[in-house]
Amino acid sequence: MATFKSFDEIEAWQQARELTRFVYAASGRGAFGRDFGLRDQIRRAAVSALSNIAEGFGRGGVREFIQFLRVARGSTSEVGAQLYVAFDQGYLTDEEFRQLQGQATRAGSVISGFIRYLQSASLRANPSNQRNPMNEERIRRTNEAEKVCGK
Repeated sequence: MATFKSFDEIEAWQQARELTRFVYAASGRGAFGRDFGLRDQIRRAAVSALSNIAEGFGRGGVREFIQFLRVARGSTSEVGAQLYVAFDQGYLTDEEFRQLQGQATRAGSVISGFIRYLQSASLRANPSNQRNPMNEERIRRTNEAEKVCGK
C-alpha cells in the first residue's frame, strides 16, 4: 500500500487537475469566454474539486479527508451540469463536450473509488473498552488508512 507524502501524488487530485485544465482552456474561448457568469462558475467548481482534495489531505484525519473528498466529488458533478449549459448555449462542440464530460465523470469516479478505499481501510473503532479481535482489526485498518494519507 502506498503512502502519500503530498496531495499531488493522489490520482484523484491529478484527475481533478486535468479537469480544471480542460475547463480553463474551453471556457477562455469565444462566446464562452464572454459569458462571465457561467465561465467563472464552472471554473470555480473545477478549482473547488482539486482544492478540496488538497485541503482534505492537509487535515488531521481520515474521516475529515473523506468529507472533503465528498465535496470534491460534488464539484465534479457541478462541472458536469454546467457543461450541459455551455453545450446548450453553443459554447462547446460535440467533441469538446464529450471530452470535458468524460473528464468530469472520470475525476468523479476516481474520487468515489478513493473514498471507498479509505472507508474500507478505516472502519470505525468500537468505542467499547473491551479488547476483542474485531475492534483491534478496525483500529489496525484506521491506522493503515492514516498511513496512506501521510498522517
